[in-house]
Amino acid sequence: MSHKTITIRCKNNGRRFQAPLGSTLQEVYELSGLTMEFGPVGANINNKSQGLNYQFYNSKDVEFLDLHTAGGQRIYTRTLFFVLVKAAEDLFPGGRLFIGAPIDKGHFCELHIGRPLTDTDAQALRSRMREIVAADMPIHRIQCPIEEAIELFRSRGMESKAQLLETLGDLYTYYYKLDETIDYFYSSLLTHTGQLHQFDLVRLADGLLLRVPGTKDPAVLEPWCLRSKMLDVFREHNSWQRIMGVSNAGELNAAIRAGRATEIINVAETLQERKLSRIADEIVARNAKLVLIAGPSSSGKTTTSKRIAMQMMACGLHPHTISIDDYLVNRVETPKDENGEYDFECIGSVDTALFNEQICALLKGETVELPRYDFPTGRRVYEGNYLSIGPDDVIILEGNHALNPLMSEQIPEEKKYRIFVSTLTTIALDDHNHVPTTDIRLLRRILRDYKYRGFSATDTIRRCPSVTRGEEIWICPYQDEADATFNAALIYEFNVIRNQVMPILEQVNEREPEYSEASRLRKFLNYFVPVPGDQVPPTSLLREFAGGSSFTY
Repeated sequence: MSHKTITIRCKNNGRRFQAPLGSTLQEVYELSGLTMEFGPVGANINNKSQGLNYQFYNSKDVEFLDLHTAGGQRIYTRTLFFVLVKAAEDLFPGGRLFIGAPIDKGHFCELHIGRPLTDTDAQALRSRMREIVAADMPIHRIQCPIEEAIELFRSRGMESKAQLLETLGDLYTYYYKLDETIDYFYSSLLTHTGQLHQFDLVRLADGLLLRVPGTKDPAVLEPWCLRSKMLDVFREHNSWQRIMGVSNAGELNAAIRAGRATEIINVAETLQERKLSRIADEIVARNAKLVLIAGPSSSGKTTTSKRIAMQMMACGLHPHTISIDDYLVNRVETPKDENGEYDFECIGSVDTALFNEQICALLKGETVELPRYDFPTGRRVYEGNYLSIGPDDVIILEGNHALNPLMSEQIPEEKKYRIFVSTLTTIALDDHNHVPTTDIRLLRRILRDYKYRGFSATDTIRRCPSVTRGEEIWICPYQDEADATFNAALIYEFNVIRNQVMPILEQVNEREPEYSEASRLRKFLNYFVPVPGDQVPPTSLLREFAGGSSFTY
């Protein structure tokens, strides 16, 4: 190794030290004086995510990542994917593995081998994965001209990989090699399989559930339960992809280049509208008087409620939409979190007693004066907005806490219909690179916050962890209570919002910690061919974030 040295500034412990020129990230970690029980698995170098095989040729700032971080968990999980790919290739040559969306504390995967999977198949795959991990096999990152990688993947029948790389305009790319198994992942992996300490693989319905450790306690796997409704949404999404003839980003980009963008947009919108129409028919059949619509931030609850209202009107009903925001307690009465800050995410921030009282009064035929929450003053105000309902009237409540039992505990069950709005998935990059549902909603939120709320991408990314924590506590636990689950993701949306979001992400300064996430999102969006937004219908759910909606928000 060269006698020349470079300077490392370690953000984890504030140390500044010298390292030999050409050192790998792993070697720099060993010089840092850090001890990480669950790491390092990678690092943010000058606020940009890198793997342990990264080499230093200039002085850098380094923040090492372990499994307590979202970035570290992504690296760990991608490496597990690669081990599963090799195990499937070893045991079921000729089979085709699809790694899908996160579900039930893991990732739902499908392995097509010409017959239904059995418990024995899952056990064999799990055993083979454990053998690969125990062997501590090296994972090689190989750089080459992009046309060579495309030819290599195509020669092995990995068409989704080849099509994805053809989307990029790069001269060079890289791929990973584990023994004789090759694959492409859009970001870093670990350098050895022995760094994987915890996982499980079980059969789930007609597929597999790859269980991964969480960020809270990476030493254990969190308990899981079968969420059959989310699996149904996953299957429905797959059927929609078959209708449109696209199952990954490469196929979607090829279809767009072939002039099918308008067709894909129209079919995707029609499929969503048919789903909403069927939900409205169920509401009518049940004679429900209160429709509760919940979902995580930026899932599209507001537009979903407006489109459901249109479907109800087509059925002869008179819907009245109410937002949970108008039932927030006065700001000074809002509960505070462990840091002494107002906790706007918790159910205690909502006056559930008032809502129950008013809905019960409406159901008895009484007239009530609805409140409006004035955000500038942080107080609830009354402005003469009176409401009474008749036989054909239905109340729609939209908001994060709509499915929380406290929100409607005094309303008779037979009067309620619950809808959970999810963004389970839009489209995978390829067979082994899924699109995280959190990325879909984060990109939507960045776009909306910038266009309509005056927040930069840095602001939105910085708030993301607290928003996610609130969702995990107050929203997601109640999704199984829903009578219907609506997948509000659109297969074409990344192609449409790409050119709008890119300039916003590029404003994130390299000196800011949020640069790492912004850089990752920019790289992700580059896989999608841009599509002009003027082809999107004005009633589309995407318009809530991209602008141009015919609805008033």
